[in-house]
Amino acid sequence: MSVPKLRSFVLDTTDARRLAEFYRHLLGLEYRPGDEPPASSDEPEKEWLVLLADDGSWQLAFQQTDGITPTTWPDDAVPQQMHLDTAVDSKAELDRQHERVLSLGGTLRFDRSDDPEEPLRVYADPDGHTFCIFVG
Repeated sequence: MSVPKLRSFVLDTTDARRLAEFYRHLLGLEYRPGDEPPASSDEPEKEWLVLLADDGSWQLAFQQTDGITPTTWPDDAVPQQMHLDTAVDSKAELDRQHERVLSLGGTLRFDRSDDPEEPLRVYADPDGHTFCIFVG
């Protein structure tokens, strides 16, 4: 029996380029050919952008929409519904990535970096989608 393969995770956003740039820098991804930023401000922005993993095994896509309701997690008013998990090798790298996330425009939502078994932090991207960075 064959099963579908997950190829892309898609995030709705009110600014596809801004969010693509956030994740491009955060995760070291590259644009799919043709999705790079326009050469001039006269060119219209695309409403669908794709970033590729270096081995081509998965992609992160951004779909322009008129509005989204950012998650309020850990408050339950607007649950996170889905989130991205990312990992680093050490607590020192977790702390280094914390500074990077903040400098890129992410916000800290939950800090469990002092947990001896699984240090982690949960952030929101500029549109309010949550993602974790943990040691593992």
